Amino acid sequence: MELESGINKVVLAYSGGLDTSIILKWLQDTYDCEVVTFTADIGQGEEVEPARTKALQMGVPEEEIYIEDLCEDFARDYVFPMFRANAIYEGEYLLGTSIARPLIAKRLVEIARETNADAISHGATGKGNDQVRFELGAYALDPSIKIVAPWREWDLGSRESLMAYAETHGIPIEMKRGKESPFSMDANLLHISYEGGPLEDPWVQPPEEMWRWSVSPEAAPNEATFVEITYKGGDIVAIDGKSMTPAQVLSTLNELGGSNGIGRLDIVENRFVGMKSRGAYETPGGTIMLKAHRAIESLTLDREVAHLKDELMPRYASLIYNGYWWSPEREMLQAAIDHSQLFVNGDVRLKLFKGNVEVVGRRSDESLFDEKIATFEDDEGVYDQADAGGFIKLNALRLRTLASKRIGN
Repeated sequence: MELESGINKVVLAYSGGLDTSIILKWLQDTYDCEVVTFTADIGQGEEVEPARTKALQMGVPEEEIYIEDLCEDFARDYVFPMFRANAIYEGEYLLGTSIARPLIAKRLVEIARETNADAISHGATGKGNDQVRFELGAYALDPSIKIVAPWREWDLGSRESLMAYAETHGIPIEMKRGKESPFSMDANLLHISYEGGPLEDPWVQPPEEMWRWSVSPEAAPNEATFVEITYKGGDIVAIDGKSMTPAQVLSTLNELGGSNGIGRLDIVENRFVGMKSRGAYETPGGTIMLKAHRAIESLTLDREVAHLKDELMPRYASLIYNGYWWSPEREMLQAAIDHSQLFVNGDVRLKLFKGNVEVVGRRSDESLFDEKIATFEDDEGVYDQADAGGFIKLNALRLRTLASKRIGN
């Protein structure tokens, strides 16, 4: 592939791991350019500061090493808006990896502007969704930005070739004690994903030792955990009466869910690039959030609004999965979704037990549930049951007309 021209400085999404360290050196050598590193802490549960030392060792100036705690930004501006929509991709996936990419793309573009860089770069492979998500986001925010995707350009196609490159160029290779995990993992405040290794056979059950955040349902406590969640404007603002920030909400629910065996998922999904992929996910907090949000909406949303939201949700979820967070159609849908949440206020009580999330109570000052109408007791003066006869006949008119024709024929 022909290399991009006119690149003197690149902003690299940098984890500090072997792959992105090789990319850093490859960029310096291949493009003879300066490299700015950007490392985002979005709750992956690993130290990000070591990336600074590694970048310095690779010759990156201190002032061009960006390490940022974006946990609150991630939860508040990306995860929470997505959960207002009850978004699920292909009926199961809670989009934990997908929703992190727009934020990283945004900061890459912003840092490129701040440092007068010509391009951005990432370590996503040419077979996955992340390359699409990063690059669609970047182009939507800066149509003139140049993008360097090493996995689509270099000839380092195997783990052996990467290791050889690292050894040749003096890139430190950390030899971890014990057996190395066979899985490719990606974590943030919303979830942790697992791909590769034995998971490439869809018939093979994920090994128990793979899971990091949750106990198995069988090993979860024999006593249920009850939790009360408070909503305001469709967002969780408190747990068990304690006010929390969005990131604190996610961290707390992850702990509660994980300790009760909640949030494990094993699916085969359709990637945007056209192939099927088998992945396993742990999303304990998100699983609880989805159940609770639908419960509070069941009280506070008008029927047709709720049904319309459910019709729009698959499209909204696909937009996020496919990398269109910064598209005008996602923004349009978000405006409608956020409007629907104006009166989604109140409390939901949940029972967490051995992998299950059960709604055991819900209440709201905005509730549209009217006990006087819904009751099976005397409803004189509130609801005339005789009215239902005309309602049914009007709705049956087209069915009766069709049946008459068919019977007549």
